Amino acid sequence: MIPFSILDLSPILVGGDASQSFRNSLDLARHAERWGYRRYWLAEHHGMTGIGSAATAVLIGFVAGGTSRIRVGAGGIMLPNHSPLLIAEQFGTLESLYPGRIDLGLGRAPGSGPEVMRAVRRRLEGSEDSFPEDVLELLTYFAPPQSGQAVRAVPGAGLGIPVWILGSSLYGAQLAAAFGLPFAFASHFAPALLMPALQAYRSNFRPSGSIERPYAMIGVNVFAADSDAEGHHLFTSLEQMFLRLRATGDTGLLGPPVEHFHESLPPPVQAMIDQAFSYAVRGSPETVRQRLEEILAETGADELMIASQIFDHTARLRSFEIAAAICAELNATALERAT
Repeated sequence: MIPFSILDLSPILVGGDASQSFRNSLDLARHAERWGYRRYWLAEHHGMTGIGSAATAVLIGFVAGGTSRIRVGAGGIMLPNHSPLLIAEQFGTLESLYPGRIDLGLGRAPGSGPEVMRAVRRRLEGSEDSFPEDVLELLTYFAPPQSGQAVRAVPGAGLGIPVWILGSSLYGAQLAAAFGLPFAFASHFAPALLMPALQAYRSNFRPSGSIERPYAMIGVNVFAADSDAEGHHLFTSLEQMFLRLRATGDTGLLGPPVEHFHESLPPPVQAMIDQAFSYAVRGSPETVRQRLEEILAETGADELMIASQIFDHTARLRSFEIAAAICAELNATALERAT
């Protein structure tokens, strides 16, 4: 049985604002809970005009408070931007408010461009180089307190909040394997090293107090609609955002889809997009089902994390509803085969 989950950047739309984006995120999370999604994760980015989830822990609390069962977490917190103790206290607070429902995914990228990164880290000594030590420090804050321990996370100590390592390269895979933690790969935007990373993670995994066997989640963009043409049309909003990010370092606001946008681009740009989004699934329910089945067979993923940057909120809900039905169908088929 393959759990399926959601990654949300709380996109800020052309003609909208952050307040609307947060309401849309909560509405999607409530639907996701009913549709059977396991997790609802939000990601830390800074200085991006089209991404509203910068204050990630605050938004996690908002979504968790408006739902009742679905796990809510960070996909992820960029740990070099923060003191491990402060993150332990923030997520210890969330876990105390919503027990058994909070996840903490950790990444080492800045989640921003260099100028914004300097603004974020202006009084911090941490860097990507200290990421392994920072992760270990954070894990000690979630463990039961030891006699003589000088610094404790209050709340946080002894809560055992699930910690994940995120990555888009072999580095995160190797670190997750060494620490015996679950691993989430960002194949929804950086697919090139997915298979080598999964191999490195699985072959080097060391059981820990967290999990006893490797557990790998992969990111997949899904743009599902009633027809292939509509699914490809919806995808053009993400294509526009991606190209702005490559050109300026900023996503810009998420705009409406544009007819025949992909076909209007020069062939080298089309090829670049196709490579970056080789794990983007778009089309009718049958097309999406077939491609998701292929991805699961190819990767052996333990869980799917679905992202979907769709401009129209109703269309976005419909896409996630279709994806949930497909994942439930795939799991039912797998169960039949197993029995």
